[in-house]
Parts: sequence; C-alpha cells; structure tokens
Amino acid sequence: MEVAHPTAGWEQVGELFYRKTQLYTGIFDLDLDLDNYIVAGAPYGGAIALYRDDSKLVAFQPTKVSKPSIDIYSCAGRPIRSIGWDKGPIKGLGWSEDEKLLVVTADGTVRCYYDLQGDFTQFSLGNGSEEQGVKSCKFYDHGMVALLSNNTLITVSSYHEPRPKLLAPPPGEGEVHSWNIIPPAYTLSRSVEVLLSIGNTVYVSDATECEDRYLDIGPFTHMCVSPNGKFAALYTTTGTAHVITSDFQNRLSEYDSRSKIPPKYFEWCGNDAVVIAWEDEVHLVGPGGSLARFYYDSGRVHLVPDYDGVRVIANDTCDFLQRVPNVVEDVFRLGTDSPASILLDAVEQLDMQSPKADDNIQLIRPNLVEAIDTCVNAAGHEFSIHWQKQLLKAASFGKSVLDIYNSDDFVDMCETLRVLNAVRFFEIGLPLSYEQYQRLTPSGLISRLLNRHEYPLALRIAGYLRLPTDKIYVHWASTKVKVGAEEDETICRKVVDKLSGKPGISFEAIARAAYDEGRGRLATELLNHEPRAGRQVPLLLSMEEDELALDKAIESGDTDLVYYVLHQLRRKLPLASFFRVISSRPTATALVEASARDSDGEGHEDTALLKDLYYQDDRRLDGSAVFIREALKQPESRTAGDKLVLAAKLLADNAKENAFELASLKEAASLLHMQQALESNLTDTFTGLSVNQTMFKLIKLGYHSRAKKIQSEFKVPEKVAWWIRLQALVAKRDWSEIEEISKTRKSPIGWEPFFNQTLQAGNPRLAAAFVPKCTGLEPATIMTMYEKCGMRVKAAEEAVRVKDAEAWAKLLEAAGRNTQEGREIERLGLAVFRK
Repeated sequence: MEVAHPTAGWEQVGELFYRKTQLYTGIFDLDLDLDNYIVAGAPYGGAIALYRDDSKLVAFQPTKVSKPSIDIYSCAGRPIRSIGWDKGPIKGLGWSEDEKLLVVTADGTVRCYYDLQGDFTQFSLGNGSEEQGVKSCKFYDHGMVALLSNNTLITVSSYHEPRPKLLAPPPGEGEVHSWNIIPPAYTLSRSVEVLLSIGNTVYVSDATECEDRYLDIGPFTHMCVSPNGKFAALYTTTGTAHVITSDFQNRLSEYDSRSKIPPKYFEWCGNDAVVIAWEDEVHLVGPGGSLARFYYDSGRVHLVPDYDGVRVIANDTCDFLQRVPNVVEDVFRLGTDSPASILLDAVEQLDMQSPKADDNIQLIRPNLVEAIDTCVNAAGHEFSIHWQKQLLKAASFGKSVLDIYNSDDFVDMCETLRVLNAVRFFEIGLPLSYEQYQRLTPSGLISRLLNRHEYPLALRIAGYLRLPTDKIYVHWASTKVKVGAEEDETICRKVVDKLSGKPGISFEAIARAAYDEGRGRLATELLNHEPRAGRQVPLLLSMEEDELALDKAIESGDTDLVYYVLHQLRRKLPLASFFRVISSRPTATALVEASARDSDGEGHEDTALLKDLYYQDDRRLDGSAVFIREALKQPESRTAGDKLVLAAKLLADNAKENAFELASLKEAASLLHMQQALESNLTDTFTGLSVNQTMFKLIKLGYHSRAKKIQSEFKVPEKVAWWIRLQALVAKRDWSEIEEISKTRKSPIGWEPFFNQTLQAGNPRLAAAFVPKCTGLEPATIMTMYEKCGMRVKAAEEAVRVKDAEAWAKLLEAAGRNTQEGREIERLGLAVFRK
C-alpha cells in the first residue's frame, strides 16, 4: 500500500502551512450522538470526558440505562471508566494539566477525580456559591475560575490544597456574554486574570481590581486566549473574529465568517491561528484573515485545544490540527531545495541504487550536519511511522558520510519515537505530539499509563528510558490490594513475592491503600515488610494500632520517632491507659520521664505527669523527690513545709530502707519551721535558703546568737561555721569585728582565709595584721603577702631576716632608691648586704 506524501494533508493559511493528521478512526459507536454531549478533553493527548447535555432532549431508549454518568474515553474511543453521577446539574467539566478530571456542580461543590478510576477528593467553592449558584467554569494547568449567577468570580489556584478566593467583581449587574481566563503564568501580576464581555466592551478582573479595556466592537459571544498568553481572540454577535494582543493595546487581524449562527467552539490552534467550529464545519483562520476550511459528514464535531494544536473529535474520527513544524516544512515543502530535503532524496536514490545519491551528498556536503539535524528533528514531529523511518534513515545515511558526528540527538530521537509510537497505538490512545511529549516529560507519561493500569507498557518504557520503576510497582500493588478479590494472605504473598528485591519500594504506600479500602489486617501485614519505621509508624497510628506503632518506633532507635508516638498516644488515650501502654516498655517510660523533667525545653518540670508516673510505677523515692523540688521553689515556708510533709508520707511505709531520706526531710522541715519563725520575728525572708545561707544572712544582719542556735540545731561543723562567719562579716564590711577576731590565738580554718578575704574586700591594712598569724609559710610567700598589702618595707624586713639578698634587691628596685620607702629598705639591708 502506497503511503501518502506528508504534504497531502497540508493547507496553506497565509504564509504558513497547517496539517490535519488523522489519529484514529471509528472511535465512537454510531448510536452515540455527540451532539447531545458535553465533551471535555485533557491536555497532551489525554482522556476525553463525556456528559449528556441536560439542555437537550433525547429520545427515550428502553434498552439503555438512563442513569446519568460521566464517561471517560481515550482519544481512540476506548472506554476507560464510567462514573455514576447523581449530584445534580454539572456547571463545569474540565481537566488539569496532570489529567485530573474536575466536575463542578451548581451549588459550588468541586470533585477532583485524580486517577481516571473514580477516586476523588472534594471541596466547596464557598464565598456564596451555594446561594448564588455556579453559572460556568474555566480551567487551566492546576487551577480554575468559577463565575456565579451574580457575576462573582471565585478562583482556586491549586487542587492539592484548594483555597477558594474572590477576584475583583465586574461593575454593575450587566450580563456576561462570554468570558475566559489568562493563566497566572502569563500575567504580570502572577494572578489569574479573567476577561469578561459585558456590553460592547471587555473587562479584565484580577485579585485586586476590574478594569475596562474600552472596546466598542462587542458584545462578544466567544473569547479565547492563546496558549502562550500573548494574544486574545474575540468573536462578535455579527460573526466577526478579532485577534488582539492580550494587553488590548494592538488589534492584529479581523475575519468575517458571514455566519448568523454562533459557532459551537472558538479556540486557538497553537499561537498563530484560531479555529472556529460549527456543527460539521471547521474554519482555520490565520494572520490577516487567511482561511482554510474542513468539513465533516459524520455529525457534530467537538474541539479539544492543546498547547500546539487542536484535536477534532467526531463519531468516526479523531484528528489533530496543527501548524506544520518548521523542520517538517523545511524537508517536505514542495519546491524546497533545503539540504535536508536533498538528503532525504539522496536516501531514496540510494534505495533505487542510483548514483544520483552520491551527487546529492556532494551537493550538500558543506551543510550536511545541518541536514542531518533537520531530518532527525522532523522525524520527531511526524506521526507517520513510514516517514519517521525515512527521515531517520536519511539522517543515518548522512552520518555515515561524515568522519565525526555526535549521535546523541539521533539516539535520543530514536528512543523518543519508539515511546511515542507505543503510546499512540489505538489500544493505549495517547496521541502525543513531539512538543507535547517534551512538555509532559517521560515521568508524566508514565503517570498517565499508571492511571490507565497499563503496567507492562509503563515498565517497558521506564526500563527503556532508564527511569526508576518503584513508582510503577507501588501503583500496581496499591491497585491490587484495592480491587483484588482473594484472601488477605494471598494478596499479601503475591505482592511481596512480586516486589521482593525491587529497590525503593514503599510498602507503607501500599498498606495505606489497603487501609483506605477497609482492609486493615492486610495493611498491617504489608507494613511488616516496610523497612523504614518512619513510614510504618504514622500509618499504624491512624489504624489505631497504637502499641504496635510504639514498638516499631522503639525498634528503630529513633528517639524523635518514639517521642512523636508518645505525644500522639498522650493526646488520644486516658492517662491510666497511657501509663499501662508504656509501663512494659522501659525505653518509652524513660523518654516520658525525661520529657516531663524538661517539659518546655527550659528546665521546667511537668510535675503532675511525673507524680502520676512514679505513683503508677510505685517509685516512692522518685515521687518524694518531685515534692522536694516543688518545696524548694515555693516562695512561702508554710507551703514548702506542706510539700515536705507529703514527700515524707510517701517514704513512711518503708521507713527502714528510707531512713536517711526521712532524716533529711525531718531536718528540712525543721529548717523551714525555724525560717518561718525568723521571718515573723525579723521581718525578712529566709524561705528557700539552706542552713549555711540562713546562718550567713543572720550574721550579716547582726544576729550572731541566732546563727549560733542554727549551728547548734543542725550540728554545723566549727570550720564551716567560721567560714560562714568570715564571709558574712566581710560581706557587711564589719572590720571592727574582724579585727577583734584577729586578736584571738587560734582559728579552726587558719588565718590565710582572713588575709585573702579581707584583702579582696579592699582593706590591705587589716589584711596585713593577719600575716604574722599565718604560720608554716615560706618566707617568699610572706614577702608576697606583705607586698600585696602595699607594705614593701615589711616585706624587706622579712627578706633581711632570712638574708634573701635577691628578694631585697627586687623590693628596693620596685620602691625606687630616691623614695622614702626605698631609703628605708636600703637602710634595712646595708648592715646585712654590704657590697
């Protein structure tokens, strides 16, 4: 069978060429009248959704089920899913860029069908949509805009986290004849902009304001924006199409269709032409009003716009209308003498064993690399496998002539075409163009195959393109656990056997799918094969498998994960149940205790939780310690005493083992009682002070006898008492009392502390009085002590006494020979150290 030349389907529109490629034939049953359906197609050759148009009467057919449904097909007409619909009139039917089906009802409810299999998430537009009612909707890559009956505009910028927001309303209550949107990616404000035909003009509304563009050629029954957001096309009630820049500054072209019947569709074909479609007639309008017409004799056609063209859907055909890519035109245009076309002719001559093949090669030899690249790129844009092969064959022939050529692009194109041809096959029905494939990316294509449950093809493509396959296996397993009819053990075994040894498999995702399907036991079994505890634990908690989640977290050794589980359990369980769960798990108990000891990260305790924990575990000593720490923090001695009584009560049942602790508590209570008495008598605060601090404060205040009583009551050692007394007297600068002490013969702590403390407090004269009382010191130390007190003469006397000439000389030099102090030092040494 002879293959038609690529130019056979070309139409010249102005200076450009457009082509209509027949993708599939016989796609819908003849008894399915598309005239009665609303048709919405997903971008990048995606699925087609059909919903019967409620505004049209349809003859009753007793053999057919009349229950309303949304039917999803591939572009080849292969049924993918039928979704039963009983939620009332549909006011918006559209697709996201990643092939989520969006269905919007009159009351503002939006359903997002995310996998072509009927699973959905749902949210409400709010903002008065339930009362006013949705009139119509427009969709873009990952968002949508809804127009209410009172001309309110509501936008949703993400279906993953929908947050409906109001746009600036148009002025007045004028009728909106038509409207469309400019996606955020193409606006200066990075917010979606809405074009509204009201009266004879167009208003543009965004998040902050609605501006009049002051047109006078309306009203417009149709409006559309080019895929790159640069141009807008407007269709008037008189049948005239206008093309202007999207900023409304320049009018570019005008076309009069001379039709009194408004078209069904008015869409852009790429960024260079507009397609107008009536029931069976399609007009392609290019720059300057140039025109090409296409006719269909199989009933009403529907248009599905894509980034680089338009799909034309009819009962018996699916065509793709697009501008002929430059590289394809460069190779095939009639009369062209480009190097690429000569290279293609050369390979045809080679097939005929004609010597002209070599002549052609020599003719284009200076431009051979350019010719090869053009043939490779043109092959990517061709839908015909025959012409793909011819172009690649021509490129291969050209490569063989060159000594050096980088074949990476050639190899990549061969891989790409193999993938494209596989998914374009009618059983798959994804008629991606090369440009669409580049924008969708291989991973996006695999996601679409997974939504269609085309797992073998997805695996082959992933392996061929060297992409990870874990996502494919997880999707297959998740579907298996959802729809599998076998017993849980059988399904689990099949899934594990299939996925064992595969890298990167997330059994948590599979288990979550099983749990969402109501198969909790299967989910638990699958989770046992998940090696990452961080993925197991959250799902186990949501499945109410609390103890298992805690055990998995403890096994992981991840303290943060254990804390996370404990926090969740503490929130959801009664306290007794919580302690029962952790009591048999020492690690969990230790972490709860550590957390309670530092509940806010600043050293503050959750005393209530600690008391309950220690009481539950019968840890009386630890429980009493909590009361003691509470007592130490009390500002009032009475309250602190009560806390100590409670601490002692906890230990009283086992007095023999806790004798030391009980004695300590008794002393602490006695101290608090004495401090309380001191506070009432002396009108000063003593609560919270230790025995030593209490004595220090009493001495500092001048109550020496009361300090003595405290010392006697609590058997404070004499050395400690002397230290406290010295520090208190120094602190209050009671030099006379210290001087009196210096007159005593003996000090339990020696006299050096008196020297150091007095000197540090700034009284060298008094400090010097303690130097002679310090016994057992080296002469050098004594000299240093005198020198620190500023008494070099005294230091010199000591140097002379021990006959240390070197020390004497240093003191003399430090004092200076001509000073009084120096002369005195020199006099002391003359008799002993004569030169």
